[in-house]
Amino acid sequence: MNACVLFVVAILAAASTANAQTRLTLKDAEERALAGHPGVLAAQAAAQAVQQTVGEVKSAYWPTIFGSVTGAAAPDNTRITAGALNNPSIFDRFALGVTAAQLVTDFGRTSDLVQTQKLRAGAQAQDLTATRANILLGVDRAYFDAQRAQAVLRVAQQTVDTRQVVVDQVSALAQSGLRSGLDLSFARVNLSQAQLLRVQAEGDVQGAFAALNTAMGAPQTSTYLLVEEPLAPPTSDDASAVIVQALRDRPDVAAERLAAQAASKFVLAERALSFPTIAAVGTAGVTPYRDPVLNEHYSAAGFNVTVPVFNGGLYSARRGEAMYRAQIADEARQDLENRVARDVTMAWVQVKTGYQRVDLTNQLLMQARDALDLAQQRYNMGLSSIVELTQAQLNATEAEIAQATARYDYQAKLSALRFQTGQLR
Repeated sequence: MNACVLFVVAILAAASTANAQTRLTLKDAEERALAGHPGVLAAQAAAQAVQQTVGEVKSAYWPTIFGSVTGAAAPDNTRITAGALNNPSIFDRFALGVTAAQLVTDFGRTSDLVQTQKLRAGAQAQDLTATRANILLGVDRAYFDAQRAQAVLRVAQQTVDTRQVVVDQVSALAQSGLRSGLDLSFARVNLSQAQLLRVQAEGDVQGAFAALNTAMGAPQTSTYLLVEEPLAPPTSDDASAVIVQALRDRPDVAAERLAAQAASKFVLAERALSFPTIAAVGTAGVTPYRDPVLNEHYSAAGFNVTVPVFNGGLYSARRGEAMYRAQIADEARQDLENRVARDVTMAWVQVKTGYQRVDLTNQLLMQARDALDLAQQRYNMGLSSIVELTQAQLNATEAEIAQATARYDYQAKLSALRFQTGQLR
């Protein structure tokens, strides 16, 4: 018997542990998203990939050194008589050597290319910050949506409980002949409506948590005990100040500016193609097996000046293309700044309106509850019909849902304003 009791207790304890929900704050949700969301990881890899292009371009500053092993054999008096303008003689030999080439100057082309790639890498880093901000915005919205869904579910459950009590009371009074069957029918209809609301709210909660887990980058759907965030007032009463802050701090605006600067630098690099390129070259080696006319050791040094003379207008066309693309990048920057000003203004207005709705819905809820109390008292005293009580119950339920919706919508809009001004990162 004792063993059976212990077994049952263990099962109940395990079930209680399984049903316990993990406590999750908004900050915890954001940290989980930034740590493991595929979008963040992909953006980080993209930023690192672009950063490597800076080293690719800077490699032109350093000497190029390569080793060579060459062997050749040919019949006596062999000459290459077609296909080349170099020395056509071939000597039997086997040689090893090293050749080094060093760029002396290309009149600023490499320097401009390095600056271009640095600016592009900076723009990509800002894109990473923008990606993080977008993911955080999605997490915040999903978090507050889940809290709103849970609040509506609590309202629905309380409504079901309250209306069940009314049904029980009216049913007892109807059996005693103190209330009509019509009152009982109205009460049951109200209860059924509340039960439908609860079923809908339960589905909304499941969908909200699925969206929250996806926003955090989690592969499976889990439910959490969500912690309430403090209700902060609007951060600013001046829309123009918020716009200035957004144009200064938003990562996508910074990325567009860097991209425009990179395009302008690339114009200079393409223009430098028309200038000469000067490079120094040196080589040395040993020829252990050779024709008698060859020396055992060899070495040489020189320089090479490459002057573009004619290439069918290739360089001028590339320069023209770069100039037009720089103009496109600058216009895109201006367009983005205009859209940011619009979006920030709209977000600022929505925050102000949302904060006012929170206060108004709080007042509405208090008035609806007072009206419900009066309607319940009048109905209990036989001074009103079930229709008046039903309407008061409906008003109270709608006021509670509106109050919960206004609170979490305002917090989501406040988060959206932080995103629009570049503070969410």
